Amino acid sequence: MTDTLETPNAESPSAEERVRAAVEAGLPATIAELSRLVRIPSVSWAAYDPANVRASADAVAAMLTETGVFERVEVKQAPIQGETLGQPAVLATRAARNGRPTVLLYAHHDVQPQGDAAHWDTPPFEPTVRGDRLYGRGAADDKAGVMSHVASVRALTEALGPDFDLGLAVFIEGEEEFGSRSFANFLEQNKDALAADAIVVADSDNVDVNTPALTVSLRGNVTFRLTVSTLEHASHSGMYGGAAPDAMLAMVKLLATLHDDAGEVAVDGFLSHDTAAEPPHLSEEQFREEAALLPGVTPIGSGPILSRMWSKPTITVTGIDAPSVADASNTLLPTVAVRVSARVAPGQSAADAYAALERHLRAHAPFGAHIEIDDVDTGDPFLVDTAGWAATEAKRAMTDAWGADAVETGIGGSIPFIADLVREFPEAQILVTGVEDPDTRAHSPNESLHLGVFKRAILAEALLLARLDARQG
Repeated sequence: MTDTLETPNAESPSAEERVRAAVEAGLPATIAELSRLVRIPSVSWAAYDPANVRASADAVAAMLTETGVFERVEVKQAPIQGETLGQPAVLATRAARNGRPTVLLYAHHDVQPQGDAAHWDTPPFEPTVRGDRLYGRGAADDKAGVMSHVASVRALTEALGPDFDLGLAVFIEGEEEFGSRSFANFLEQNKDALAADAIVVADSDNVDVNTPALTVSLRGNVTFRLTVSTLEHASHSGMYGGAAPDAMLAMVKLLATLHDDAGEVAVDGFLSHDTAAEPPHLSEEQFREEAALLPGVTPIGSGPILSRMWSKPTITVTGIDAPSVADASNTLLPTVAVRVSARVAPGQSAADAYAALERHLRAHAPFGAHIEIDDVDTGDPFLVDTAGWAATEAKRAMTDAWGADAVETGIGGSIPFIADLVREFPEAQILVTGVEDPDTRAHSPNESLHLGVFKRAILAEALLLARLDARQG
């Protein structure tokens, strides 16, 4: 097997040197194009204008077409259920030649809503460079992932010419932030086009701005709306309070049963992941800074901090429907609804975790309160097999691009669609990479991308692709 690039000489730079030069020369244009993508408010949630997601998909498709290396570039949609279509995704393909492998490059071009604009230091959809960071919604998650793919393909083409042998498929999803609801159907409808030997998912983070990471474990997720009702209608709190249970009281008491006094999940059947490997050390001081804990606030849970975030389940209330403080009247609320988001430890299916959580909620409803659970969404956790050649080559490329050894890490977040990839392509080696760092604040106000991380992530992927183009099985 051969997987090395040609040896450089004084008169002809090696392919690797050409790749490095191409990434460096193309970086200003890449940042400018990323900025143009950030200006498109491609929020994929149902309440937002889908025309923006379509515009974002069209912009990505145009960039992939302009590389000149793909045999087909399409903007496609797949059904969620029945005639309801998912958001536009981009699919580009190029067949492998001369026995070379095929690599599938995945990212997503949709973004989270901006949230409260007052919490942003600069407008969320107006990309702004401050210091070594580019600020804006989607600047990191995941339009930088999109552009890392585009830029690495460009660098590969410039270094090797357009007639390289490596097979490429690019899948840029349009609804990852809304639960990837048409993802499984998209895979099924486009299975032949997406089939690959290795899959690079550029939607994770790094240890810090100087240390690259290959993500090897991901928690799954369970989300749903929980509605608690106790009264047929609102009643005067002075007339009936103290005897009639209001829905807010019932909801608060019910939610309090989900955790013990240390903040550990207290739901029977919600499992932790047992692993013999000790996670890397993260000091409480560093954790407090990265997680933005207020003075005096203590971390929750037990065991090594990274183990709590990588290997244990969590349950979080991420939203609540109730009268605002400004509009509150002296009434007993008849109904309160919350959004529950749970993270599932590797090793447990999301379906089993949801069943355990539903049993718990129904068993612990106080005062005979009526419980309704709907709008359920689940995604399984994932453990990456790093024994294959793809992971070895990826870590080598990261180390060479960053000048620091690549680290295998877990993350507390979820990428549920990876389970779909494993089901459709069981032989493919999956590599979870990314452009984020601890200060990125993905999903939060003032989301940002470290431009040094961005450059090194592009270079790592470009080196990986160039080396795989030289790989002969």
